Formats: sequence, C-alpha cells, structure tokens
Amino acid sequence: MGVVCSTEIMKKVPDDRVYEWFSRQDSFVFSVITVEEVYFGLSRKNLVQKLAWFQQFVSDKVEILGVTEEISRWSGEKRGEFASSGIAITIADSLIAATAHRHGLILATRNIKDFQHFGIALLNPFSRE
Repeated sequence: MGVVCSTEIMKKVPDDRVYEWFSRQDSFVFSVITVEEVYFGLSRKNLVQKLAWFQQFVSDKVEILGVTEEISRWSGEKRGEFASSGIAITIADSLIAATAHRHGLILATRNIKDFQHFGIALLNPFSRE
C-alpha cells in the first residue's frame, strides 16, 4: 500500500531494490487517498502515458480501499494526539496510515518518517534491510 511502488516503477530506470520487490508482488492494496495522490501528480505534470500505465496497473493488480467512518475516526484521533505533542501529520498520510491499521496491512513507503508514529507495520522497498 503506497505510492512508492507505482511512481518508482514508472521511471525509465527504477531503483533495482524497488523493482525486485515490486516484481515479487502478485497484487497491491491502495488507499483511495493514494490513488488520488498519484492521479494528482501525473495530471499536474501532464504525464499522459504514465497515467495510462497507472490506470492499467490499478485495473490489473490493485485493490482500492475506501475511507470509512472507523478509518476517519482513528485518523482524527491520532492526528489530534500527535498535534498535542507538536507532531504535524497531513490528513492524507493519517488516512493512509489509518487504512493500513484497519486492514492489518504493511505500508510500503520510502517516507518511513511520515508514518513512524502510527504504530503500523512499515516497509521501505528502497532499503536493503
């Protein structure tokens, strides 16, 4: 679950570690928030071919999970806790983390620091660890 796999794989020469990890996956699960982020990024840059690739990728290999009341509640509670401790978290990152938490998923991301406070399982495909 995460943008890392789709945006890195679309590069002409993706990172070897990410490509190897990506190639071993049969399917992926994305938050609807992740899908919005990818569409925004590709549309903003008018990357029509990459957008077509992403649409096909989602159609073939991705299950998209929506934001429920339970996910929204958990996200809001966590963001509130973090804010009271001086930790700023975006709504998008919080909803993605809440989706991973609710469904017991490992969140694949290069930006481990953005999600480290949530207590969810994280994986950085760029790392050799």
